[in-house]
Amino acid sequence: MTAALSASAAVTPAPRQVRWLLRLHRPALCAWAVLIAGLAGALLWLWGPLTDAAAAAWQDYDATCARGRPCRYDQDAILRYKDVYQYTTIALLLIPFLTAAWAGAALTGREMETGTARLGWTQGVTPLRWLAARLTVPALLVTAGTGLLGMLHQWAWAAGHGRIDTAKPWEDVPTFYAGGPLIAGLALAALLIGALVGLLTGRSLVALCVSALSTAVLWIAVHMSLPHLWPVATSVSGRRGFPSYSGIKVTEGIVTAGGAHRPVSTCTVDLSPQCQALNDQRGTVGFYIDYHPYSHRWPLQLASTGVLLALAVLLALAALRLLHRRTTTGGTGRAGGAA
Repeated sequence: MTAALSASAAVTPAPRQVRWLLRLHRPALCAWAVLIAGLAGALLWLWGPLTDAAAAAWQDYDATCARGRPCRYDQDAILRYKDVYQYTTIALLLIPFLTAAWAGAALTGREMETGTARLGWTQGVTPLRWLAARLTVPALLVTAGTGLLGMLHQWAWAAGHGRIDTAKPWEDVPTFYAGGPLIAGLALAALLIGALVGLLTGRSLVALCVSALSTAVLWIAVHMSLPHLWPVATSVSGRRGFPSYSGIKVTEGIVTAGGAHRPVSTCTVDLSPQCQALNDQRGTVGFYIDYHPYSHRWPLQLASTGVLLALAVLLALAALRLLHRRTTTGGTGRAGGAA
């Protein structure tokens, strides 16, 4: 019990370390506050006045242009809504890359490169406590800020859903990732990837580039695994029809005479004589599509966020273990003997 308490205290950031960290990275903290405040204001503007104006413009369009009357609608309101939605979505999706690059270059990489970290370890600050402060404080700020923006984006999208004819569908990739807790999970995992890369490389510029590339790899992995994190719905049709669905398509294929679903990549509908002949040879009696409907949106968001949080914990433990091993074996951090 005593050993467990001692280990916990060794990695708990002291208030003095937190204050020093905030003072050292004050420019980044100010830039983060401006980014969060600016995007939050833009999303609130999008959620309220812009959505109402664009919805009213589409009502005027449907009442005039669509019925053969002279067009009388506010086109600028529609375009303004589209532009603000697009720019805020892109800005949100860039946050994981920015946090990873900053964490790798400034949070750990630069201090390892310049020797500032090893100097601090000789001033009564253990390496584990030093790293705990650098992981805990930014993680809280990034998760809280990005989580707030993700929810505001979701509410702004929901306000225009069904009211604005050109509003993005829920399965649109940028819309799905920017709206909800998933973007916060991505940003947190990216931050810890950057911190770990900075410790591994010990060079700020290299860590910046590798962290950004690693975040891109993480995003691809999440995108490929996301459809398989929740049970799919299935739509089936006969040979004369095509399965109807709305949402994220996962797999499609043919239904055999025995009722089995067989995934295929070609001729998933009888559009040509060649496909009809091929499906006859396959013993096809119908077609199917596995997909995620709108009701799966939040389960997919929460499941993928949970996976990212688990990954973030593993990355934090890996960073702590790496630093502990280096500072106790005398590798690159001989001054860490004070740990």
